[in-house]
Amino acid sequence: MSQRHRTAEVPLPPKQERRAHAHGERHRIHVELDQVAHLVSAGADPEDLHEPVSAWKPMHHHDAEVARTKQAKRKRNTRHWKTKMWKRRTQLRRERARALRSLQAG
Repeated sequence: MSQRHRTAEVPLPPKQERRAHAHGERHRIHVELDQVAHLVSAGADPEDLHEPVSAWKPMHHHDAEVARTKQAKRKRNTRHWKTKMWKRRTQLRRERARALRSLQAG
């Protein structure tokens, strides 16, 4: 079973609730941008208008320490797929195929 949120002191709200909140926030920004666009097209000066920004983001966007630990874990666990073992095995396969072809041809 996943240990994803076992260490968090505050339990996260249900995923459906977080998604609904994020959707509402995106909708609010979209509506405000549409209003700003209408005002600019009506002749208002763009520098005088308030540009809408995101008022709510999920917790991991706010907490820098959480972001650093997640980044450290991601770097530690990520390994490139072309390791030396992979290269060795590939070379062995090529040599075996070459030998098999030479036996079949000879």
